[in-house]
Amino acid sequence: MNKYSTDVKSVVKKDNTPLACDDITVVTAGQGGDGSVTVITLLAWALAQRGLHLFSANDIASRIKGGHAAAALRSSRNYRGCLGDNVDILVAFDGEAIEKNGQYLGAESVVIYDTSRGPLPKKFIPDTTRIIEIPFSRFSVRELRRDLFKNCLGFGVLARVMGLSDEEAHASIRHRFKRLTAENIKPNIQALELGFEFAAGHKILTKEEAQSDHGLYKLPHLEREDRIMISGNDATAFGFLAAGGRFFAGYPITPATDIMNWLEKRLPAFGGVVIQGEDELAAINMAIGAALSGAKAMTASSGPGIALMQESVGHCGSAEIPLVIVDCQRAGPSTGMPTKLEQNDLGMLTQGSNGDFPHIVLSPGSPQECFDYGVLATNLSQAAQCPVYIALDGLCQFTYTIPAFDLGDVKIDNGKRLTDEQLAKMSEYQRYAITEDGISPFAVPGQPGGMNLVTGNERNPWGLVSTDPVNRVAMMDKRARKIESVKHQLPIGYIWGDDNAKVGVICMGMIGDVLTEASERLAEKNIAVRCHRPRTLWPILDDTIEFVRECERVYVVECNDSGQLARLIKGAGAPADKIESILQYDGLFMRPGSLVNAILEKEKAL
Repeated sequence: MNKYSTDVKSVVKKDNTPLACDDITVVTAGQGGDGSVTVITLLAWALAQRGLHLFSANDIASRIKGGHAAAALRSSRNYRGCLGDNVDILVAFDGEAIEKNGQYLGAESVVIYDTSRGPLPKKFIPDTTRIIEIPFSRFSVRELRRDLFKNCLGFGVLARVMGLSDEEAHASIRHRFKRLTAENIKPNIQALELGFEFAAGHKILTKEEAQSDHGLYKLPHLEREDRIMISGNDATAFGFLAAGGRFFAGYPITPATDIMNWLEKRLPAFGGVVIQGEDELAAINMAIGAALSGAKAMTASSGPGIALMQESVGHCGSAEIPLVIVDCQRAGPSTGMPTKLEQNDLGMLTQGSNGDFPHIVLSPGSPQECFDYGVLATNLSQAAQCPVYIALDGLCQFTYTIPAFDLGDVKIDNGKRLTDEQLAKMSEYQRYAITEDGISPFAVPGQPGGMNLVTGNERNPWGLVSTDPVNRVAMMDKRARKIESVKHQLPIGYIWGDDNAKVGVICMGMIGDVLTEASERLAEKNIAVRCHRPRTLWPILDDTIEFVRECERVYVVECNDSGQLARLIKGAGAPADKIESILQYDGLFMRPGSLVNAILEKEKAL
């Protein structure tokens, strides 16, 4: 008998037939520092080797250690870009993990529970849940002298439950801790082996069954494709770099800091610079200064930081300086819930600064689009000489397996930047020359013959301050023409579903993949919907307005309290009487089933 058998209450397999599963959601949860994210990272790498599609998301407290922390992984045969409705396997390091996640457990779910901190709170889980109770923490301390290794111990049990072989689990540990010496990685391997012992000793899964690919679940082995696992933040930063971005200034803030961290490791190799300012105001003003000097520049922040930047954004638009600004939206207002999900900055991004000035707001809905729009925003800022926002949401920290980016497709646009030769041929250089397309040729300060003035005041074509009414109208009209000139480059909305459906559904960003799955389920219920995800939020493009006009009724799904996207669409001329909002603003992940139910309720109410 296994030496740990008297300490463990476990589910016994009733037969030798594992549950075949092409789509499974696993959650690990506990207190910050318990290693929940590490367990999911280990599992993700192992399943990626099987060629499965992965989606991962974290739910953590805004603190260094402590507070509830959870990590989720969805593994599927086909691409899914959101969490499933149910949690199939829950690895819980404490009772709070059960309390917060029990509502998502299905009838056949498995709970692996660490009893070190107290008994399992069974009232939060279904009676049919299969339970494995193991004191991970206590045995990690007893056998390995450190509580730290309980995550690898838990991974060992989880690997057995999911039918991973010893080789798969060991390879994942070695990959995760590849920077450690052989001596330092040894306790992690020992913890993994302890997990295997628990599983074998308590009839969860024997070693022989593991080698035969049997567990409580049987996951497929697919032909492994060339995929990367990347977050929206990293993909956006990558796109900026690929488009020739060479200067980034920022200030740490959740959840935007990843962008600065990614670029800090890579920009210097390309002659670029990353600077951490003393605050958000310093960051954007340094980025504006770098852009004025000819560098392709970007800054990134979250709602509170973007709010501080608004005066400088207006100055950037007025002075016609190209700049990329990434907003990683989070639950507000003010500090709000820094690690929770919302899409609540649209009003600020479209109308935040004082006065009227041209700017663009792009809204990606996948890591591929994050990369593409990192490129596009950089190019658009140069072409239109204006600030371009990239509006991220939970997408910024979600990670996905996707095909590797094709850098050969990247095209670079420097706009109307003048060379020394072009400038020398001009009889007169006017920085703010009135042009048909509203875009003036740009000479970097210091170029011979390219002297110009930059001010926050209204100015004439030479840059001299002017309050002349005729000049004011001419300059305002000139700047307004910029957007029309580049409108053909702005990405139109993505449309899918039933082209003949009377019911339309509009969403943005991270909700796109949720809506895709929800629309499939609605189709199974003989409810046809046509879906539209605008990818340019400012200006609202004609295709979005036309979509509303073509439907009898339209539900606009978004994660905020005031229906900001619906308000923008109505304001742009869409028939307001056709639009109803479906809103979620609890800070949690939106799931396909909840969206299906919300649409069904709307339809039944007609």
